[in-house]
Amino acid sequence: MNLIKPASEKQLMAHAQSIAGLTLGELAEQANVCVPENLNREKGWIGLLLEKILGASAGSLPLPDFPELGIELKTLPINRQGKPLETTFVCVAPLTGITGMTWEQSHLKNKLSKVLWVPVISEREIPIHQRIVCTPFLWQPDQEEEELLRQDWQELTDMIALGHVEEINAKYGQVMQLRPKAANSKVKTQAYDFEGKPFMTLPRGFYLKIAFTQMLLNRHLRVG
Repeated sequence: MNLIKPASEKQLMAHAQSIAGLTLGELAEQANVCVPENLNREKGWIGLLLEKILGASAGSLPLPDFPELGIELKTLPINRQGKPLETTFVCVAPLTGITGMTWEQSHLKNKLSKVLWVPVISEREIPIHQRIVCTPFLWQPDQEEEELLRQDWQELTDMIALGHVEEINAKYGQVMQLRPKAANSKVKTQAYDFEGKPFMTLPRGFYLKIAFTQMLLNRHLRVG
């Protein structure tokens, strides 16, 4: 397979749909990469493999994975019944310098403006190389979905700005949550408490809740 950057949305979707039904082992062979025995230390391996296969070029830059197309790539581990197996990480949440920031300016909105979802049947008992790519689909938030995302972003960002980041748990947010995001508990970043004093805490990330991605799957994916 010739791994090149897609020149258009149409080309990207044609390429993405052409890999539906293939296993991760087959894709890894095409991309000339090794399949890990487990994902404990390589949790992002599937996403990186698909980025390489589909020609994503943003890397670690704060841009959609296909910058020229404005499209983000998200893999979605599901079971054979089409149920998401976990929440979906979107991006790291800023814990400082957010006063006055708006939803329109946010990195989160930029990441979710247009998303290429690639569901992968990823039940734990299935060896990684045998896991199967399902039919990818392109999604743009409709007005209702964007409003839910905006409301959650506003609530969570306001709590961070007011110094209550440590109080945020998975109960907050209708379709999105804020959770610690770090390779290990030794990784720390600066935040401010309710008195405006700096302190060190775990980095946080924005995650889409399972019920939200399930809704997207129900609309776009036919399993079986």
